[in-house]
Amino acid sequence: HLIPCKCVFFIRKGRMFQIYMYFCRSFIFKKLFMELFHKMISGSLGIPERQIASTLHLLGEGATIPFISRYRKEATGGLDEVQIEQIKEQHDKLCDIAKRKETILGTITEQGKLTAELEKRINDTWNPTELEDVYLPYKPKRKTRAEAARQKGLEPLATILLLQRENNLAVRASSFVKGDVKDIDDALKGARDIIAEQVNEDEHARNAVRNQFGRQAEIIAKVVKGKEDEAAKYRDYFDFSESLKRCTSHRLLAIRRAESEGLLKVSITPDDETCIERLERQFVRGNNECSHQVSEATADAYKRLLKPSIETGFAAQSKEKADEEAIRVFTENLRQLLLTAPLGQKRVLAIDPGFRTGCKVVCLDAQGNLIHNENIYPHPPVNKPGEAASKLRKMIEAYQIEAISIGNGTASRETEDFINRQTFDRQIPVFMVSEQGASIYSASKIARDEFPDYDVTVRGAVSIGRRLMDPLAELVKIDPKSIGVGQYQHDVDQTKLKKALDQTVENCVNLVGVNLNTASSHLLTYISGLGPQLAQNIVNYRVENGAFNSRKELMKVPRMGAKAFEQCAGFLRIPGAKNPLDNTAVHPESYHIVEQMAKDLKCTVDELIANKELRQKINISDYLTPTVGLPTLQDILQELDKPGRDPRKTIKVFEFDKNVRTINDLREGMILPGIVGNITNFGAFVDIGIKENGLVHLSQLAERYISDPTEIVSIHQQVMVKIINVDTDRKRIQLSMIGVPQD
Repeated sequence: HLIPCKCVFFIRKGRMFQIYMYFCRSFIFKKLFMELFHKMISGSLGIPERQIASTLHLLGEGATIPFISRYRKEATGGLDEVQIEQIKEQHDKLCDIAKRKETILGTITEQGKLTAELEKRINDTWNPTELEDVYLPYKPKRKTRAEAARQKGLEPLATILLLQRENNLAVRASSFVKGDVKDIDDALKGARDIIAEQVNEDEHARNAVRNQFGRQAEIIAKVVKGKEDEAAKYRDYFDFSESLKRCTSHRLLAIRRAESEGLLKVSITPDDETCIERLERQFVRGNNECSHQVSEATADAYKRLLKPSIETGFAAQSKEKADEEAIRVFTENLRQLLLTAPLGQKRVLAIDPGFRTGCKVVCLDAQGNLIHNENIYPHPPVNKPGEAASKLRKMIEAYQIEAISIGNGTASRETEDFINRQTFDRQIPVFMVSEQGASIYSASKIARDEFPDYDVTVRGAVSIGRRLMDPLAELVKIDPKSIGVGQYQHDVDQTKLKKALDQTVENCVNLVGVNLNTASSHLLTYISGLGPQLAQNIVNYRVENGAFNSRKELMKVPRMGAKAFEQCAGFLRIPGAKNPLDNTAVHPESYHIVEQMAKDLKCTVDELIANKELRQKINISDYLTPTVGLPTLQDILQELDKPGRDPRKTIKVFEFDKNVRTINDLREGMILPGIVGNITNFGAFVDIGIKENGLVHLSQLAERYISDPTEIVSIHQQVMVKIINVDTDRKRIQLSMIGVPQD
């Protein structure tokens, strides 16, 4: 549809006509592609085209995924964040293919080789691999052996060989011995090079080999000679082979990591003889001298051109698939970690434990502000337990401490025991908190900006305390890759990983919502519609003008426009606001609905929220409009039932087995309490209170078949496990949950 318009564009000289035709073409082009994209995405995801179109329209207007999934359910048919993200990803891929087609069509047009049939083929192709196969014969390339042979005038000889009708090949070939062609063998070699390139560029040939790779390809790994000791941790792959389609993502990523470190040689290959036979059936059509030359050229094409090319493609595809699986595991673990149960706004004493340097202790108020810090030395070598106990009692009394948070690093168990031996004037719960990433935060710019007058030890202890109070608000300050809940996260596509993790953090922050008057600028950055600049402007406004009294006041923040307000307002909470709806997930655009409900019941909004009997009198159908449907009304009623509800679970105190301190204390058959620290697609790692985590393999999670560990466990879940094997040399602990009663 494009070429006729282009022709007119160049033929006519009137400038206005050119502009008119350009915009007509752009409009038609965009409309046709959008309709096609909707249909293709719908077919791929099984979502009706109307929902696809509405979702893409909202995304195109600048709406964020959390906003669309929460406040535009009528438009999308109730699609969740995952579905909306899938629609966006599919659309982006199709747009990339469309751009690639434009480049390909332009290149072939410049060569003067674009026919109507070829153009239609390109326009009808939406598979990237197929598109590149179609383009391959026209793709500009560096000087090849085939091109050198053509320059010697050997292409006619290649054609003669392919026809396979010549009975006196030596005589015919001798006529090409001239110029740079030394002899008959040189002429035949050049002709075979031309045939080999044609075989390589033949779409059917490439598909035949690709199909064999898909069915038969094995990934083979062998240790590099002389590097056996250096590669000891990869010894499971020293002489490894497995069907590529059955190779799990964690094995493939481990193999590829070892390859990148120069420790393993890796290849992907099908049965070579079968592949060559399939090619010969396509190209060899006789049993004469020409046929033998074509057969030789075909085998050369496979070994020198086709196989390396297809192998590279399959290596990239398998790596991409493994990356996607690893990223999926990482994002799900991160989501669970970010939604860990919070203690809430309590006054916390946090301890970063240590032996030689002592334990850094900080006291935080209910908002997480640092109000005191000092060191205690309850352990050797300094060993001042009496002084440490006295200091603790004074701090707990002076700062009205309500909970104690202990980092789970070095000396954590000893510090926990020390705390539990103390007697205080009231019951104070003690929690063990993961230190993963705390050192990254304490040395970061964010930490320096928050605590410019304190060193990294104080910042780290503050982070341990805040992680107990609100894990989400604290963990968003750390690069997710440093939190330690991933699987080969440094080996996967870093751009895709960052995008997925950022979207996960954004979804979690908006699911929970944040306190507008206490949230840090970094936390606000993840709120729908806000970026770093607007987030900082909100904090600056708070400093200059005091706490926000209403959501409407957000409009006074510099650079806060109507669109940004629309996107962010529903996710920001103001406890104690004059309008109680400002502390709920009800969007300001829906306040009038709640106000009408209260008016109809002859009460105030406060009374409506406080009185369940009043809410039960609401006839939801009375408030349906062309733009407000049941999903929005149901969300409003749920929010009125539990205003500002936190979707996270309630935190529980946990205690490790007091008799287990090191791996040497473990015995097969022991049943111990533990906390799930990380989940991979082959099992779950559980912290049982010692330095080494144990692994509950996929097969040991339940008596039934499990394909995904998250069917049984989640990050930070408290579980009971049985010791089934201890390898003290390799520091490996095998655990089981089969037959072990769980709370």
